[in-house]
Amino acid sequence: MVSGLAGLVPLEQLQGARVVVVCNLKPATMKGVESRAMVLCASEEKDGTRLVQLVTPPAGAPPGERVAFAGHEGPAETNPNAVKKKKLWEAVAPELRTDAAGVATYRGIPFQTSHGACRVTSLAHAQIK
Repeated sequence: MVSGLAGLVPLEQLQGARVVVVCNLKPATMKGVESRAMVLCASEEKDGTRLVQLVTPPAGAPPGERVAFAGHEGPAETNPNAVKKKKLWEAVAPELRTDAAGVATYRGIPFQTSHGACRVTSLAHAQIK
């Protein structure tokens, strides 16, 4: 996986970080490296500066655990071509935001793991991409 977070999130924060990713995407090449996933971050513009924070799972959530959304049970896996053809990411992405407490949500429903909700450090009501 390759991200476009250089200059937006310090390298020290990225190295070894537990993050939430969108997987099974159609391959894209960034800086000459093929990537099939995307790290989710919340971001906002403040005083002419772009603030970006990683969406992180709660402590204790096992690596690789699938994030769930109450009332939105989807297939366990989706073919990368279907994701692109059906424009699944494009349909979901505009509905991803943090709430007042920094919890990552889809249409106001928290990104949920077996150990609780995923969140950002401090960005409230920010778009997640």
